[in-house]
Amino acid sequence: MNKNSFNSFITSSLKGISQVILIENAVSGLIILAAITVASYALGIIALCSALIGTLIGKLGGADQDSVSQGLYGYNSVLSGLALSLFLSGNDRWIIALFGAAVAALCTAATMHFMRQSAIPVLTFPYIILTWFLLLASYRLITFKISPDLVPQTLASWKLDIHGGIHWLLGAAVNGVGQIFFLDHPLSGILLFIAICCAGWKFGAYTIIGSFASLITAYGLGGEHQLINSGLYGFNAILTIIAVSLVFKENERQGLIIGIIGACLTVPIAASLQTWLLPFGLPVLTMPFVLCTWIILGARKLLPRL
Repeated sequence: MNKNSFNSFITSSLKGISQVILIENAVSGLIILAAITVASYALGIIALCSALIGTLIGKLGGADQDSVSQGLYGYNSVLSGLALSLFLSGNDRWIIALFGAAVAALCTAATMHFMRQSAIPVLTFPYIILTWFLLLASYRLITFKISPDLVPQTLASWKLDIHGGIHWLLGAAVNGVGQIFFLDHPLSGILLFIAICCAGWKFGAYTIIGSFASLITAYGLGGEHQLINSGLYGFNAILTIIAVSLVFKENERQGLIIGIIGACLTVPIAASLQTWLLPFGLPVLTMPFVLCTWIILGARKLLPRL
């Protein structure tokens, strides 16, 4: 591999990291990597290796060069590597995380093929399904050890806890950005916001609007204050409003309105998924973002005035 090819490969891998937040920008990817590393050196290494693995599979597999260069084979690998390293326990989880990153690239390619006719983007769906399947394997395969933090609960014994105050800015808002990459670290959240703004001030504006739209919705609907403060009702909303804004480029005002609606909609969908997945001990991940964005984009196919 010559110097130009190596530089191109690294650039594509960094774009794979930034594509998690729907941005094609190597500088943003580098800042995001720094944000992850600030929170955890181990996670930073996993994120970088996962991005390199996903990009390498796309390149060696003969994928469309533009797709590889844009980082489209890296972002699901990054999220899968991070999720599996966090939600599994034991020394084997690092190997499983990197294996999952490789499989995520294959799942991305397969999903792209199956959804090509619909012209609907695959988003993070491959990573979600793969992560859920591998976490569920822990109930049957001893090598897969699910983290003690993901404890299955019965709905009969579960109670809603809305005690405590809301820390709107440094808590809920900043953590909402950080949770896109599973980070609960103020500095990491700030760095991620900077990474988003590097791709354009509008992305930063949408991030702020989407975050507070979801927080107000969650608070107004009586969501658990701990989940609001930790940002678990915010990150899906941020991804949704950014995704919608990219689709409605020709009509930004309409895109903003629909994006806010989508951001608010992620809250009840996230709450229902949390309930549905509670008995299995599975995290919601970015499924609310995927479902809301697919609903909006799919409806737009038959409702063109949207």
